[in-house]
Amino acid sequence: MIQVANTVKRFDGFAALDGVSLSVPAGSVYGLVGPNGAGKSTLIRCLTGIYRPDEGELTFDGQAVWENEALKSRVAAIADDWYYFPQASIRDMCKFYQGFYPGFSMERYEKLKEVFEIDEKRPLRRLSKGMQKQAAFWLTLSAMPDYLVLDEPVDGLDPVMRRQVWSLVLGDVSQRGTTVLVSSHNLRELEDVCDHVGILDHGKVLLERSLAQLQDNMVKLQVVFKDGGDVPEDLEVLHASHVGRIHTLIMRMSAAEAPNRLAVYEPMLVDAVPLTLEEIFIYELGGADYAVKDIVL
Repeated sequence: MIQVANTVKRFDGFAALDGVSLSVPAGSVYGLVGPNGAGKSTLIRCLTGIYRPDEGELTFDGQAVWENEALKSRVAAIADDWYYFPQASIRDMCKFYQGFYPGFSMERYEKLKEVFEIDEKRPLRRLSKGMQKQAAFWLTLSAMPDYLVLDEPVDGLDPVMRRQVWSLVLGDVSQRGTTVLVSSHNLRELEDVCDHVGILDHGKVLLERSLAQLQDNMVKLQVVFKDGGDVPEDLEVLHASHVGRIHTLIMRMSAAEAPNRLAVYEPMLVDAVPLTLEEIFIYELGGADYAVKDIVL
């Protein structure tokens, strides 16, 4: 389990992390989402021991990560700007990774050659961004980590390779019990792979729940009121819009309880559907005020 408790990290007086607390269950895939500047990358750098927090604790199975060499040998990360030595090839980086990760598996490295069809002797700097990201996964998965921390992990990969990479990661979760924390702006993709989700904004965690709980707490309704009437003033909605007689309402409730809640208004039609993770993200961060704005010049 990864545990973050009341963590604060400041830069020149600015709190990039302002009392962050979250919990990543063992053997799960945890999606960390939030707008640009929310503190996601700062938190990841704290979790991987690059930054030392000013306050609070970050632990893996109860052990602090800062200057803990034994623990770091069980934690692997792929950053959005993955680092490699300028003149190195994949084979060179393989030797480098072997020095850091005692569990590095050459058997797996050789098997993954069939997945990542890249010349391992070619300098990494001459590869495309997508191929460099493939190389990062090739090496990182060969390290056989117990914890995998990913920041925009599949950015630059084509759709087929994205699916292949997620298949490998989820295979490790199910077969080896790997715990994965992933930060990404691709919420549609996270929806397919995550068990739990945490929403970070302005250095604070707005909420964290299992994906099922999150989707069960908010609903999108299409409603036609009697005689084509407007939305009743006493009905608490997060956002409302309409096309003709059909009102689309975003409400904080489950899809199962929506028809009973609206029955008192005797609607002609009530159709309830769970929101996508992207819609939940938008409305948890302020609803329509956070959505795309039209600017007239």
